[in-house]
Amino acid sequence: MNEKAANAIHWSFWAIAVFALVWNVLGSVNYMMQTNLDMVASLPDTHRAIIEGRPAWATGGFAISVFIGALGGLLLLLRKPVAFYLFVASLLGTAITVIHTIDVANSVIRFSVAEIAIMILSPVVVAAFMVWYSRRAQSIGWTR
Repeated sequence: MNEKAANAIHWSFWAIAVFALVWNVLGSVNYMMQTNLDMVASLPDTHRAIIEGRPAWATGGFAISVFIGALGGLLLLLRKPVAFYLFVASLLGTAITVIHTIDVANSVIRFSVAEIAIMILSPVVVAAFMVWYSRRAQSIGWTR
């Protein structure tokens, strides 16, 4: 097997990079929508409690998570190794945001299992996966 065949980029790389970009762009849209008071007022109590009670540090974490994550997704599509560092920053932002969300979930507001999975687990899992995957893509030679 020649070196070119060994370093050929698998189709899954492109699919995962596009997913990372779309996931974080949708997160960025969600962030921007949360600045619309009418939209926030129409949300369920659990969602409103998270948004309305979010301190500045958690809002900053959310912004870092989604905007830096979107940039990481774009740079992964462009096969830039710096995407790994952006995904690390995004994971840290996600962790900061989730700390606040868990605090709200432990309050008197009752969260469903689905809400916990969607608002707490899925962002952490996706962010951690992107850190791992971008490092793996770098070690394989798919980013340059």
